[in-house]
Amino acid sequence: MKKIVLLSIAALAFADSAQVTLNEVTIEGKVNSTIVKNVSQDEIKSADLAEALSQSNASISLVRRSGIANDIILRGQKKDNINIMIDDAKVCGACPNRMDPPTSHVASNNVENVEVIEGPYDVENFGTLSGIVKIDTKKPTEKFTGDVNLNAGSYGYQKASASISGGTDKVKVAIGASTESGEQYEDGNGRTFAEQIESQTLSTSTVRYQDKYKTMDAFEKKTFTGKVFFDITDNHEVQLGYMANRSDNILYPSSSMDALRDDSNIFTAKYIGKELSSFSKLFSLEYYYATVEHPMSTLYRVSATTIANEMTSYLETETQGLKAKNTLDIEGVKTTLGLDTNYRNWDGNYYKNGVLHVNPWNIPDVDTKNNAAFVELEKDIGSINYKFGARYDDTSVDPNKGTYQSNDYQALNANIFATYKVDDTTKYFAGIGKSARVPDPRELYFISSLNKLVGTPNLDQTKNYEADLGVEKTWGNLTMRTKLFYSVLKDYIYYNASLTQNNFVNLDAKIYGVDIGGTYLLSDAIFIDYSVAYQRGKKDSALPGQNDRDLAEIPPLKGILGFNYVYDATLKGKIELVAADEWKYYDLNNGEQALNSYSVINLKVSKDVTKNINITVGVDNLFDKAYALSNTYKDLTLITATSGDVMLLNEPGRYFYINASYKF
Repeated sequence: MKKIVLLSIAALAFADSAQVTLNEVTIEGKVNSTIVKNVSQDEIKSADLAEALSQSNASISLVRRSGIANDIILRGQKKDNINIMIDDAKVCGACPNRMDPPTSHVASNNVENVEVIEGPYDVENFGTLSGIVKIDTKKPTEKFTGDVNLNAGSYGYQKASASISGGTDKVKVAIGASTESGEQYEDGNGRTFAEQIESQTLSTSTVRYQDKYKTMDAFEKKTFTGKVFFDITDNHEVQLGYMANRSDNILYPSSSMDALRDDSNIFTAKYIGKELSSFSKLFSLEYYYATVEHPMSTLYRVSATTIANEMTSYLETETQGLKAKNTLDIEGVKTTLGLDTNYRNWDGNYYKNGVLHVNPWNIPDVDTKNNAAFVELEKDIGSINYKFGARYDDTSVDPNKGTYQSNDYQALNANIFATYKVDDTTKYFAGIGKSARVPDPRELYFISSLNKLVGTPNLDQTKNYEADLGVEKTWGNLTMRTKLFYSVLKDYIYYNASLTQNNFVNLDAKIYGVDIGGTYLLSDAIFIDYSVAYQRGKKDSALPGQNDRDLAEIPPLKGILGFNYVYDATLKGKIELVAADEWKYYDLNNGEQALNSYSVINLKVSKDVTKNINITVGVDNLFDKAYALSNTYKDLTLITATSGDVMLLNEPGRYFYINASYKF
């Protein structure tokens, strides 16, 4: 029986609607997406969702900025080139230096599922250029359930979280909360954040930490979530949600500032109507409102030893959106029609010792307004499933300070995706699409503290023309899914370090790559899961005054290989190898540098001690390797070492952790 169960897992791992345990996070695969399930239950190492995602899929790479609040790269794309939604809310960070990316405003213990769709195959949401990450937090249940988790790890890491859910057939409620903190981690060379800076900069450097702050904790984080679902009738449902994140004193050692706090609030409301008429099989009306407050400061650095020299960059952003969507059947074609409107305000100012600086703003109170209409069609013809989507966007970007120009953008995006099911063991799929995204206020109008206009007010929007091709196949105990893509980027928004101002420019480029993943059943107790990804990016021509045609932020070949042991339903273990090639292709002209290859071993064992109690222990980077994942593209403002190179931030060294969970 055990062999049959494991064989089923392996054979169906990457088939439509199948599941497999990958890094103790359940992965559900579809031909054009990957769904990471049960994140809140299984990803217990920390609250950093970006780190969990980077270990679940070789196509996703981590951008390390701190001990928490890190960013991701998907298929060689990050920042606004991928869209990140939390409970269908478009959440944007407030920091121009990406200290608070969208994934940092939700903790992994609050997350139920994450769907990653690669490519331009989303028309429902504003700004999906090369992929979308949809994060769904835990939903309330009618049955009374709950859990309490206590976690401890190396470098003083402590975390406690709890959630409870229950209700009736008409009203369901879920509440969750967590708190965690961590000291500065040590890299494989035994160096803390402060020591990593000092190893690369002069001892008198103004960017090092003051003596009294050299051993301060790296972060504190608290979260709260609450949801109420009302089943008014069998056909009508209302869902309300609120999420709060409060992060304090987050150290960013490779930057010259740290975050005093990152505070966010996300409100969501949704109405769902089912079978309302022959013209409405499913209707939904969704609204969200999100705010982020992010003051970053030099307070802990030598530059602020004399408090009169303390500099703060204080930024706020808010987003809100409203979407109406109706699904009906027209002659056997599943048809979805929708209207979507979005608004974002982003404002930021500089302060010196609490007083508005002579260069007052960094983001000049910018309004971005978007109105759109979209359509999606889906139909099965024989063994082939066809999906078509189109979206028209009308967007304006208006600064409310200064004399900068306003911008208006229009775009018609469309895609078609087909899946051919040959039999139960073989599927072929292909897609082609076009998408666009407008420049954000930082790329258009950002001003540095030295009063340099880094933004370029007349940027064009970026267009992505992409083709995808793949196959899913099962051979006995082996399953494999292979995907290839080729992306043509027109007016790609890029940072040109050779310019004295207006550093963001438009250029044409191409990105192409392949990823392969699947499982193999070795015995009735052991199976292997694997994932490999490679991307390559090239500018069509080098920027004026430069000679490097390599695109920045294109990670090298990466692979994940896991050996899973399932003794019974109560005991699981995993040995995982994560490895990547050296950076052979990088944009030297714009601040990137050669990075060494790396390989690390992670171990994890999970045991159900009783029906209600689980103990999980693990160690990451078993052999205490010193290595860096993130490169130094000058799109981010990072510390420059005395050698002239931009500082690399190493990953944590050997990291032990233990988690005790009680569920009821």
